[in-house]
Amino acid sequence: MARDPLDLAGAVPEPSFEIRMDGRAVPVLPGRSIAAALWAAGILAWRTTRVGGRPRGAFCGIGACYDCLVTVNGVPNQRACLVPARPGDLVTTQEGHGRADLAV
Repeated sequence: MARDPLDLAGAVPEPSFEIRMDGRAVPVLPGRSIAAALWAAGILAWRTTRVGGRPRGAFCGIGACYDCLVTVNGVPNQRACLVPARPGDLVTTQEGHGRADLAV
């Protein structure tokens, strides 16, 4: 028997909203982090490494590592697992260190 945790708790969540990931609309339930919203939408990678350009997404999920760095509303180096998603957030894939002014 499949049971829904929302039904078990008697919870009534607020309406969902949207953020945009690299121009793609992503639905978000209130209270989710950006990483959780991206995971729920099937987006598993949103950063590339400085050396080699390898894809990265969430690894630890608690803010201890820095694999989930993303650019949010033009601000680079945001840990997606810690940043709460807010209606209208513009999220973009972060390439390398995320700061063009630090490029060599």
